[in-house]
Amino acid sequence: MGHAKTSYVCLPCRASYKQPYDRDRPHRTCPRCAEPLIHVGSAFAAPPRRDTAAWRTLSVLLHAGVRFHKSCCGGPGYRPRTLREVRERMTYARRTGEPFARALVRRDVP
Repeated sequence: MGHAKTSYVCLPCRASYKQPYDRDRPHRTCPRCAEPLIHVGSAFAAPPRRDTAAWRTLSVLLHAGVRFHKSCCGGPGYRPRTLREVRERMTYARRTGEPFARALVRRDVP
């Protein structure tokens, strides 16, 4: 039986790679541009390369520390898919003082 694979992303290339996770080799480089890859988790589905808005949204999530790891009960939970949803959550975080990463994964913004 093979090892489970997880996803790594290169934001400048807008590319995603499935590779086995290796604790001894945590840092990977992009085969296209040699920039560091970001480990995003096994429950990640990459947007189409041409969808710049989706990649911009993904960039905000990854820079905030949000990843796509499976939980015990299924997928990674809610993640915003549009820039509008990200802006709503940013506004909510500023208004309430809630940490930005936690506001981003909140399904409903009051």
